[in-house]
Amino acid sequence: MHTVRGVGGLFFKCNNPEKLAAWYKEHLGFELDAPFCAVFNPRKAKPEDRTVWGVFKNESDYFLPSRQRFMFNFIVDDVQGMIDQVVKAGARQVGEVAQEEYGDFGWFIDPEGFKVELWRPKAD
Repeated sequence: MHTVRGVGGLFFKCNNPEKLAAWYKEHLGFELDAPFCAVFNPRKAKPEDRTVWGVFKNESDYFLPSRQRFMFNFIVDDVQGMIDQVVKAGARQVGEVAQEEYGDFGWFIDPEGFKVELWRPKAD
């Protein structure tokens, strides 16, 4: 059987791709490769970094207050520092930073209403 080796991309529609891409570039440090695309090189990943694919029930409230059916999760070095940075740029923090056995998590709503989860994995 053939198997998937990883996530090759995340593609989605939004109201103003140029504006949202510029916001992510300016406030989260995305390096834009094409007009509205960022490429993350796996060679820059730390040993504890993981890509997670997860499914949730329709009734799940985990993505709230966003009304979207999906959520972004980005690996960062400093969850609270990144939250503070994007809030200053107009994002809205959701909840408090949570410390779990597998890392720290924080959430915000971006300018288009997408919920974003920030994750600092704990080292193995």
